[in-house]
Amino acid sequence: MPVPKRKRSRARRDKRFANKGMSVKSLTKCANCDTAQMPHQVCSSCGFYKGTKVLVTKADRRTKRDQEKKARDEARKGPAAPPTDGE
Repeated sequence: MPVPKRKRSRARRDKRFANKGMSVKSLTKCANCDTAQMPHQVCSSCGFYKGTKVLVTKADRRTKRDQEKKARDEARKGPAAPPTDGE
């Protein structure tokens, strides 16, 4: 009858059972933008949770930055001169 030659270490033994608790995660759709997300989590693409905006997203920051830049450029140019008829 075969017998193990050496004792199996605790680490080697426990490696077999390391992934036993893993399971497939469930995904839901965001109510605002229909992207896949984990349940009970803030949507990373639109920043909404249960219908309210709770997170400022990268796209939001970009649009705000563009608006501020446009306003700054308008202020630097000053008031526009009225157009002339060319005479």
